[in-house]
Amino acid sequence: MEKYDILVIGGGPGGYVAAIKAAQLGKKVACVDNKEFLGGTCLNVGCIPSKSLLNITHKYHDAKHNFASRGIECKDISFSLEKIMETKYSTLSGLGQGIAGLFKKNKIDYFNGIGEFETNNRILINSNNGDNITIEAENIIIATGSVPITLPDIEIDEEKIVTSDGALSLEKVPNKMIVIGAGVIGLELGSVWSRLGASVEVVEFADDILPGFDLDVRKEAKKIFEKQGLSFKLKSKVTSAQVIEYKVEVNISSVSSDDSEKMDCDVVLVAVGRKPNTKSLNLDKVGIKLDDRGRVIVDGQFKTNIPNVYAIGDVIAGPMLAHKASDEGVVVAEIIDGQHGHIDYNTIPSVVYTHPEIAFVGKTEDELKKDQIDYKVGKFPFLANSRARTSLETDGFVKILACKESDQVLGVHIIGDAAGELIAEAAVAMEFKAASEDLARICNPHPTLNEAIKEAALATYFKPIHL
Repeated sequence: MEKYDILVIGGGPGGYVAAIKAAQLGKKVACVDNKEFLGGTCLNVGCIPSKSLLNITHKYHDAKHNFASRGIECKDISFSLEKIMETKYSTLSGLGQGIAGLFKKNKIDYFNGIGEFETNNRILINSNNGDNITIEAENIIIATGSVPITLPDIEIDEEKIVTSDGALSLEKVPNKMIVIGAGVIGLELGSVWSRLGASVEVVEFADDILPGFDLDVRKEAKKIFEKQGLSFKLKSKVTSAQVIEYKVEVNISSVSSDDSEKMDCDVVLVAVGRKPNTKSLNLDKVGIKLDDRGRVIVDGQFKTNIPNVYAIGDVIAGPMLAHKASDEGVVVAEIIDGQHGHIDYNTIPSVVYTHPEIAFVGKTEDELKKDQIDYKVGKFPFLANSRARTSLETDGFVKILACKESDQVLGVHIIGDAAGELIAEAAVAMEFKAASEDLARICNPHPTLNEAIKEAALATYFKPIHL
């Protein structure tokens, strides 16, 4: 029986990074994952394919609707959905092969299949090629990620009633799509199909879109998305959805009243969140404890209640973000090696890859009020930013929250073009406990979108120059 220092169950952004880092530290490492390509949910049916579709469809939509007003004449603009999907798949394949190459370079043994616990040191691998093998490891890292949450009485077929998995591979553009859930996934994938011509209605249980995001950002985003053609039905819930002939019949009820209605559509996307993917691990056999939301319980060192078994990423508490899992992968490998890895969860940014993008790091105003922290606010609109004006991308703003007493930056919220890139500057500042004045005194090149961060910081600690 093959024996390893570390076995990683899961080959996603947490798992494969943990495996590579452990191998770099001199450990004998194996990894088991059942996806088509190494990279987990993120690469196969998550971040990467959705960003491919978002990028391509934004360019198409821009060319069709905006180029003429900017002096670029494009006639008979059309698209091939088949070619778009081929481009997406090519991207996945190339990145997956890249990770496989990194495994080979670092001498990591890879098993394509499903791993389940036999003992705390022994894992049975049900290989996708039909061969089952058992391997042993001194330490085991659970990094199996998450799967979409489904709704009771709504049967998923991944053709007419789909999760994010199916929404990434539709064979034709629906005339009408109903999206259940106005969170990150629902808005991103709703935007993809809206740009290609679908009429998209988003049904949300809460009284606003993007629950948990900054209130000013949510208001601005809703206004922009409605301008783009998305429609929203808030404080509403889908009570049933069933395929009848070629349509999906959807029943929607108000959360706050007895009102209800029936709607027909071509595709329903269920995007109400994700849950830990632990079902196939056979955790009960070794007694690994879960919390009331099905997440693996770990301590500050990522250890489960079984001393040699660790868990990271979407299977444990915290935001379900690929980059969060990757950082945890590095840290857990260092901890097993006897080092002292560290993560500041308050400086992990989040991004919504709609257009414009939405990004934030740190606290929202609601969180600061709840914690009774005195704070000050600075905002700067992209409408007053030179680069945004030259790019004709003036929607949105930068908003900075800082401690009223110390001026330390506590949160940064951006809605605007390239917000996902801009937020890194704020994350670095917060990692080093910067004050808003520190951010304001950084000399940004001109003209750049980064200058909006500088101006928002100026507005936070004194006054902006260009407003």
